[in-house]
Amino acid sequence: MATAQSLSHVWPLGTTLNAAGHIEVGGCDLVELAREVGTPAYVVAEDDLRARARSFREAFAAQAPDVHLSFATKAFPCTAVLRTLADEGIGADVASGGELQIALRAGVEPGLIILHGNAKSERELTEALDAGVGTIVLDNADELTRLEGLADREQAVMIRVAPDVRGDTHDHISTGQADTKFGFSLADAPTAMERIRASEHLRLRGVHLHIGSQLLELDPFRRAIAAVAKLGPVDAINVGGGLGVAYTPDQQPPSVADYAAAKVGAIHEHYGTGIEILDEPGRALVATAGVTIYGVQSVKRNVSTWVAVDGGMSDNLRPMLYGARYEAHLADRPGGSTRCHVAGKHCESSDVIARDVLLDDPRAGDIVVTPVTGAYCYAMANQYNGVPRAPVVFVRDGDARVVVRRETYDDLLSRDVL
Repeated sequence: MATAQSLSHVWPLGTTLNAAGHIEVGGCDLVELAREVGTPAYVVAEDDLRARARSFREAFAAQAPDVHLSFATKAFPCTAVLRTLADEGIGADVASGGELQIALRAGVEPGLIILHGNAKSERELTEALDAGVGTIVLDNADELTRLEGLADREQAVMIRVAPDVRGDTHDHISTGQADTKFGFSLADAPTAMERIRASEHLRLRGVHLHIGSQLLELDPFRRAIAAVAKLGPVDAINVGGGLGVAYTPDQQPPSVADYAAAKVGAIHEHYGTGIEILDEPGRALVATAGVTIYGVQSVKRNVSTWVAVDGGMSDNLRPMLYGARYEAHLADRPGGSTRCHVAGKHCESSDVIARDVLLDDPRAGDIVVTPVTGAYCYAMANQYNGVPRAPVVFVRDGDARVVVRRETYDDLLSRDVL
């Protein structure tokens, strides 16, 4: 059996094994929690969430004054998550009208909200103007024309620029290369900037760049900032997010302090120290705070050992989209020597949550836990095979509270028009 010391660094802060040998997150025994709230369920360690927010604020404050941090809402678009981060001084980066509504409901100050998106509708732009969002990031010339026609008072904007820099990440989450759906090219950006400067109501706040997600090296950030700096002086630069996290014990991402130092150092090198700096962490704020609990429904042994659980691609689509890897353990017997594939319940051969994980003689009725599910799992949740979506449960100091309830069959049918 594993010991508390052998639980890897991918687990939420404060995760322990209790006297019974069960995994505890936020002081809650995950076996007992599964009995209380059911499975599957997203479990979020609130203390981890708050600690990571503070680590970002402290890291950037050590490099430059008044850096504006916004949470990339798409990573975990949950009202309780945004409210918690807002309590810690983090604003919101939203990429749709729906995400804007979540941020507003969470109590994020409109002036601290930044609207993104490569295909914003007239409705979404109007909603942002009506809400008084602080900044709208313009992605293309058509959008610039659309916003010019809608704005009837001053609105701060940035332009998103593709710096032609690619980080070492999966194609599906790489955004900074020249051939991308996101942003103005370096060649087209100057024309857009001049249009904005000449606009009656739009005020050019600065430039925005984002080169991708789950980045484990810092040099691409430096190169992207250097590329965009060639566009000339601006009042502010938003350098996106992108810092990766460890999903498995072999991964060692850069520290938040090193990430902040690399970005701010490059900005000061190319722009000087007077420029306003914005950053938009997403995954690195929330991923490690979350774990998902599942109930084992069956164990099948053929060429491999298949441990089938009551969730899968409806609650974690990342392994199927781009081969993301996860750890998995039994909540009451972490560790083990039986090599298994943890498979979901959906009618797709690709519905496998974790491959080649070592479990302790798994059997029906066990509780399986996968860590590092706080980012892009709830966000991509779906109802494939008519499976209701899982709840979100915050845990702290031994107390658990449901912040998003489990869907019901009535929810599945609620939009039918008969």
